Amino acid sequence: MRLGVQAASQPGAQDASAGTPPAVAPSAASAQRSVRSEPLICARGLVKRFGSIVAVDGIDFDIYLGESFGFLGPNGAGKTSTMRMIACMSPVSEGTLRVLGMDPAVDGAKIRARIGLVPQEDSLDLELTVLDNLIIYGRYFDIPRRVIRERAKRLLDFAELTDRAHSKVDPLSGGMKRRLTIARALVSEPDLLILDEPTTGLDPQARHLLWDRLYRLKAQGVTLVITTHYMDEAEQLCDRLVVMNDGRIAAEGTPHSLIERYSTKEVLELRKPLGMTGVAERLAGIADRVEELADRVLLYTDDGDAALEAVRLREFPYEHALVRRSTLEDVFLRLTGRSLID
Repeated sequence: MRLGVQAASQPGAQDASAGTPPAVAPSAASAQRSVRSEPLICARGLVKRFGSIVAVDGIDFDIYLGESFGFLGPNGAGKTSTMRMIACMSPVSEGTLRVLGMDPAVDGAKIRARIGLVPQEDSLDLELTVLDNLIIYGRYFDIPRRVIRERAKRLLDFAELTDRAHSKVDPLSGGMKRRLTIARALVSEPDLLILDEPTTGLDPQARHLLWDRLYRLKAQGVTLVITTHYMDEAEQLCDRLVVMNDGRIAAEGTPHSLIERYSTKEVLELRKPLGMTGVAERLAGIADRVEELADRVLLYTDDGDAALEAVRLREFPYEHALVRRSTLEDVFLRLTGRSLID
């Protein structure tokens, strides 16, 4: 973590940096290029079994220093199982996994000491103050109290919680608790920050504020590994990502490259009359792909306006039309399907 906190652990550094903003480390892109040959996390043939159930089925991936890397997939796809193996919370069933150059089966404690974990459910001590949550967590890493207090001060400023330092955690809003959970994960200055569904349940304002904090970490070279159900979040935060389905990787790449590969430039959405069927046949040839849903028809095309004009020429009845750009959600649904998985 590079919020100027590290300097406080060095003799004489605290006074020298007190009146200056924290130095910004090289960008994520430059950091990534400089160490491209040595991934921070490397998995080959990674498998996780629970009895006869195969949760992760032989996946390969590399994550590099300074990247923001995402795992996307429906419920039961294997995302959480993969994250738990990376975090050394669950043993590997088969294959190889190296995290920070170490084997989780042998060096789990060393790896965990260098990882910051933001779980899906907040695990804060609700009876303690915001500041005490940071200080007590820091003591688990044997960090001197003086250093923890200095880091906590900077982290509270980073999380925009300075004015709530002495407030109990319980009455805080959901967004404040999530920011505090991220700040707590950064107390030990981890080399890797793992975030499981970091903005689930937050309102749009809280989500965007949290995105801003993650942008700052990413810009300062912190490596992020994220799972999320929000496709717009993945597009905003992830340099690269994998889409998982049935325990396997269905696709890998940057958000832009995945949209280019699996979708079209634009999508024409038509709200069709209730009960109408056989729509795909009536609109055949207008778009690269036509998908009929219960209430809508999606036409995947590189020119939505031209497709809409063709629809009108065929005198196809529709209640509402919308031309939009393709998104990662279109890719996700094409690769994983629209059926609900519990």
